[in-house]
Amino acid sequence: MRIWSALDGLLQAQRGHLFPWVPVFFGLGISFYFIPPQEPGFSVFAVVLMLTSLLGLVARRGDVLGLCATALLLTGIGFCYMGARANLVAAPVLKFRYYGAVEGQVVKVDRSASDAMRITLRHVRLDNVAPERTPHRVRLSLFDGAAPAPGAWVMTTAHLSPPQGPAEPGGFDFRRHAWFQKLGAVGYSRVPVLETAAPGRLPVATLRMRVSRWVREGMPERTAGVAAALVTGDRAHVPRHVIEALRASNLAHLLAISGLHMGLFAGLVFASLRRGLALWPAVALRYPVKKISACIALCSSFGYLLLSGANVATERAFLMVAMVLIAVVLDRRALSIRAVALAACLVLLRRPETLLSAGFQMSFAATLALVAAFQTVQPWFAPGQSGALGSVGRWIGALVLSSLVAGLATAPFGAANFNTVSHYGLIANLVAVPVMGAVVVPGAVFAICLAPIGASAIGFWIMTLGLDWILTVAETVSSWPGAKGFVVAPEAWILPVLVLGGLVLLLWQGRLRALGLIPVCVALAFWPGSQRPDVLIAADGGIVGILTPEGRAVSRPSGKSFVAGVWLENDGDGGDQETAFSRWQGTANSKVQEMTAAGHHFVHAIGKTGAAQLSAPCQSGTVIILTVDAEMPEGDCMVLSPKTLRRTGSVAFTSDGGMVKSRDEARLRLWSGTG
Repeated sequence: MRIWSALDGLLQAQRGHLFPWVPVFFGLGISFYFIPPQEPGFSVFAVVLMLTSLLGLVARRGDVLGLCATALLLTGIGFCYMGARANLVAAPVLKFRYYGAVEGQVVKVDRSASDAMRITLRHVRLDNVAPERTPHRVRLSLFDGAAPAPGAWVMTTAHLSPPQGPAEPGGFDFRRHAWFQKLGAVGYSRVPVLETAAPGRLPVATLRMRVSRWVREGMPERTAGVAAALVTGDRAHVPRHVIEALRASNLAHLLAISGLHMGLFAGLVFASLRRGLALWPAVALRYPVKKISACIALCSSFGYLLLSGANVATERAFLMVAMVLIAVVLDRRALSIRAVALAACLVLLRRPETLLSAGFQMSFAATLALVAAFQTVQPWFAPGQSGALGSVGRWIGALVLSSLVAGLATAPFGAANFNTVSHYGLIANLVAVPVMGAVVVPGAVFAICLAPIGASAIGFWIMTLGLDWILTVAETVSSWPGAKGFVVAPEAWILPVLVLGGLVLLLWQGRLRALGLIPVCVALAFWPGSQRPDVLIAADGGIVGILTPEGRAVSRPSGKSFVAGVWLENDGDGGDQETAFSRWQGTANSKVQEMTAAGHHFVHAIGKTGAAQLSAPCQSGTVIILTVDAEMPEGDCMVLSPKTLRRTGSVAFTSDGGMVKSRDEARLRLWSGTG
């Protein structure tokens, strides 16, 4: 009873600070939906709903039992809500490889990882494919000609295939990502795209592309693509080397229209209007200038949201800005952890699957950490301070603190999702971010405001000055020795434990919040020692990767570069595919590669020529990987042919010789293509 009373007293002390835990437990329920190896049936959801109904009765109590019941209630609701969402977005997925005519309406234009122009189509028609089996959306990479504008009805000849599974067991599952976008097929076209009808009505997307083109035409070539990305979110024209430099210097977040851009834009509109109206005595003395400015800034921010494409980071940023501006109108406290929690709830209610995305994780980690940090140090930055903490000192201190806090908060998620860290990111942000706020964003606003009188060139000139500086900083910092580090992918338990510790540190009230350091330190201590599979085999058998003391060796120097790149990134290896192939200690024959690892002898036969060279009976303990279906000599070996791999997906062998199949991990999920 003493323990129960102590726990009750502990939780009662948190009264008034419990709302931020609502999205935490709701998100926990969402994450639980993705854990089972097979899709939860109707009976599972029915039982969970019954239990949540009972918990709802207990949750009305005000003691520790009621609070625990509320947490479980939110978890159950999140689980069921995610299940409902997954079923509601169900759409046909292509079950076979397709080559032929593809028709549809362009809804999105962007670039692929290989820097190819890419379009997404809706209202798709495929030859000899019934409408009920035709994907709702198809994504095509184009290798001939320019991409059409959004809204255009087009036709081309393309290769299509179902969305691919993870490059390795436990890795990022593109099929799951595609499922929630109703993307039923991906592919490429090497012939020109023909427009078959006048563009349909996609006013926002059309306006977005027109503004993007207007910005690019008014800016120098070096900064045109980046400027268009900042104004409209259209990154299709940002050169690959610029993106790499921004990533290596930890400035890539400047390309994503997020809290920084939305906050600067809304703040500039609000401050300009408020000061401008205050200069007009007839208005300032009769009307609430501050509230009028907040309402106009809110409407302007909503327009920016639509123009930018409304991705997760931009939605979150708009919600936060909207809460601040609404609070100004209502004479309430503008920014708090409760506001961040409410924004998280709204984002998860709209698109709960975004919980698993890097954008959601990094966006809310940075926002929550910044709000918590500035609430703690707010007295030090009070306007009445003088001397070293005068206006200039406060500005510099706020800049350093925000860069440091945001960098520390997002670093684990960036490292887990992208396997890289920027060693000089703090320096780059300190000298680049102020220019974004003081030069680039005002320049963009001036360009838009002056466009009706044909004077937008003034705004573009201002933007160019700022963007030239930012790109110079990115290129300089990224060229420094050791600017970019590589991190091994963490084991499955590490990131959740780290998040738990971070939430306790930021959300718990009182001295016990320091206990959050324990899981954070444990996760960070075990992360570098995360175990990687000894052997990896691609889902189509096209490449094999074996871990050696020098790093992962791959069985071919070119081809299947995407899969090889994912493996090397997850290993925390900064080498390329050619370097990895040089580690292969097998035969010199380019069509048959052999190597021993994890208690097995692996033979990779490439193409029909490689398969034909396998004539001797194979022995027990040998694993033969084929890229084509072919008859094999008799023996006791394991054969992984394309037919077999279509059932198993990518395969991994662990150091103890155990075999893990990616299809085992998602064999009967809605998006797995097998259930």
